[in-house]
Amino acid sequence: MAIYGVALLAACYIVGIFLGDVFGALVGVKANVGGVGFAMLFLILLSNKGIDEGWLDSKAQSGIAFWSAMYIPIVVAMSSIQNVVAALKGGPLAIGSGVVGVAVAFALVPVIGKLFGKKEVK
Repeated sequence: MAIYGVALLAACYIVGIFLGDVFGALVGVKANVGGVGFAMLFLILLSNKGIDEGWLDSKAQSGIAFWSAMYIPIVVAMSSIQNVVAALKGGPLAIGSGVVGVAVAFALVPVIGKLFGKKEVK
């Protein structure tokens, strides 16, 4: 049942983790920076492309939907091991980067909506 689509999920995860390690090395951090986020972005893009082009069957789609539903609890569990107190004590950079990231994301919502939004047909 849910085993369908796991190969695509695993491939996206491996590529995402690799890119997160590369990005971490580029910014001078000995950690994975954004690997799971990259993986989920690739999964969304590839699964939408597979549905549109017809190479992703319905069983694989349901398997990907299952693992997508599991994503939030997994990320919550992963973030619980992070040392948030040390990050906050380390300076305002952690808070500032979070605030800037959220502000940029909110600002881009209307732009993305205009670029990729569906046109109303009257």
